[in-house]
Order: sequence, then C-alpha cells, then structure tokens
Amino acid sequence: MSRKGEVTIHIGGVFATHEPTVIKTLLGSCIAACLRDPATGIGGMNHFMLPAAPNGDGEANPARFGLHAMELLIGKIQRLGGERSRLQAKVFGGGHVLQIAESAHGVPQQNIRFIREFLRTEEIPLLAHDLGGRAARYVLFDTASGKVRVRRLAGMTSVTTVVEREHEATAQQQIEQYGDVTLFED
Repeated sequence: MSRKGEVTIHIGGVFATHEPTVIKTLLGSCIAACLRDPATGIGGMNHFMLPAAPNGDGEANPARFGLHAMELLIGKIQRLGGERSRLQAKVFGGGHVLQIAESAHGVPQQNIRFIREFLRTEEIPLLAHDLGGRAARYVLFDTASGKVRVRRLAGMTSVTTVVEREHEATAQQQIEQYGDVTLFED
C-alpha cells in the first residue's frame, strides 16, 4: 500500500486530486467543502471565507468566496476525470468563534445558508456536515476513502489561535503574491 500524501489548505485554497491524499484545514467561521466522486475516488476540498465578494468582484483570489470556490473545486475534479453528477459532499465550519453577539446575518450563518443552498441547487447530496456552533474545527479529508475526521477546538485560546492562523495564512499569501508594503518610514 502506498503512503498517502498530505496537503494543507487555507482561506482561498482549492485542491483536488486522483491520488490518495489527506487534505487538512483549520476553520473558524469559514466553510470547507469536501467533494468526491465515489466511482473514481477523485476528491478535493476548498476553504472559503464568505459566500460572495462584498462588492461583487472576486478581488485577487476569487476562491476566498463560496460561489467561486465551489465552481473551482468542481471544475478541478471534472478535469481529473470525476463526474459532476456523481459528486457527494461533506461540509464543515461556520463556527461563531468571535466573542461578539451572534446574528442570523453574521458571516457564519451566511456561509452555512450559502453552502446548503448551493448543494441543494446543484443537486449534490450532502452526506455529512458539522456546521455552526461556537467551536473552531480542524478537518482532515481522506480522498481515497471519503472519510473525514473533525476535531472541535474549544476554549477561547484555541479559537483565537484558529482565527489568527486563518488570517495569517491569507496575509502571508498576499505578501508573497504582491510583496510587503511599508506605509511609513522614519
């Protein structure tokens, strides 16, 4: 038996493969969708921050937004030989992890509504989910078996760490893409 590869994705990450791989991510209010074609074993995961860009444009990384992230993931799976009609989904995240009042219109709830509606509209069966609540989550998706392991991270220290890591990774990617910016020098 060959050893499985491991890939970690962050906000705006989209990864799909036909090789046995464990895809990992850390979630606060973001959503990770795991899609898999069980006939081919082709699967992948995305990690998005909001359902859509606030101003309607995808900015530099459109995969940070749900609609783009879902279409990118589906497209990658199809290019590898997966069939859209056979896709199955498992989705995670949407945790209300900040110490502010929870709202039906807050980011976590918007993300949860979006992913449920997207899957329903696209007729992609939702096999499993762990959405909402107050916990951050560490998600591991095994593309070979389709199994997902989720570790809920409790406590404010853990949650703060998750939110910081989500946004640090995104900031680091932006710096690598555009370079560091110095606003003022002495």
